[in-house]
Amino acid sequence: MLAHDIQIGYHPDGFRIDKTATPMNRYTRWTILDDGCWARPRPVCFRALPEDGWVDATHFDWSEREEVM
Repeated sequence: MLAHDIQIGYHPDGFRIDKTATPMNRYTRWTILDDGCWARPRPVCFRALPEDGWVDATHFDWSEREEVM
């Protein structure tokens, strides 16, 4: 799936799109830890996102630990 087609989704390389989030959280890059948790999100511009390979999602239910680290 292509990045511009995603409303809410993620890329296996640690990127997230959530067009329902606040502007600073719409496009983010995360560090994937050794245990598979996503941590330390950083805002990125849309052009920094991979073009394809996205996984569509309906929502994110990641724990507070993953979002805050």
